[in-house]
Amino acid sequence: MNYQEIIVGLEEQLKNFIGNKKAVIGISGGIDSAVVATLCVRALGKENVLGVLIPYGNQDTTDSKLLINFLEIENKEVNIKEIVDKFDFLDFNDVEKGNIMARVRMITLYSFANKLNGLVIGTGNKSEIEIGYFTKYGDGGVDVEPIGNLYKIEVYEIAKILKIPQELIDKKPSADLWEGQTDEDEIGATYAEIDSILKEEVNQGATYEKIQQLRKNSNHKNKMPPIFKVK
Repeated sequence: MNYQEIIVGLEEQLKNFIGNKKAVIGISGGIDSAVVATLCVRALGKENVLGVLIPYGNQDTTDSKLLINFLEIENKEVNIKEIVDKFDFLDFNDVEKGNIMARVRMITLYSFANKLNGLVIGTGNKSEIEIGYFTKYGDGGVDVEPIGNLYKIEVYEIAKILKIPQELIDKKPSADLWEGQTDEDEIGATYAEIDSILKEEVNQGATYEKIQQLRKNSNHKNKMPPIFKVK
């Protein structure tokens, strides 16, 4: 796989898709948002990229700010704790609260995009999209998914070529939806295992069955809502 060619192709598609609008990206401090934001800066120029930090409460934004400084892009920070906590009457668990946080973040990004005549740029990769590891109408609510056809392992290779800060490459993937949460622990498999299964390099075993079930259960997330026929 020629990653240099992939980078050039993604940058060209970003230019064509976004045009003269502004790219609005949620900066989580993770590898996916780092790669997408960097591609946008390379394709559009840093003056046309807005990075939005959307922490909950005292959530650590050190890595997000590291990327902002690395790219030298305009940024805004919105703390969503007060908004999310208004839903506490639902007595939600960690996963349910995480879904609310993701949807409030989506609303925040679109508020900036609408104000700036911009587009919300997604940071989902193929591994997560295929198994439904995203919140419907949350982090899945975007205008385009530039790395949506790259497996997680491939995103890391792109990150190295783009010379993204090593701290971001080395950190454990996490949506930071609750303290101590990591993607691989929540999914119950490593990204190396997930990618091998999705690429059909592995076709048996308990982890294989688990990933296939996740794919089946999340089909609805990658489709528009069905519309009933009127006779």
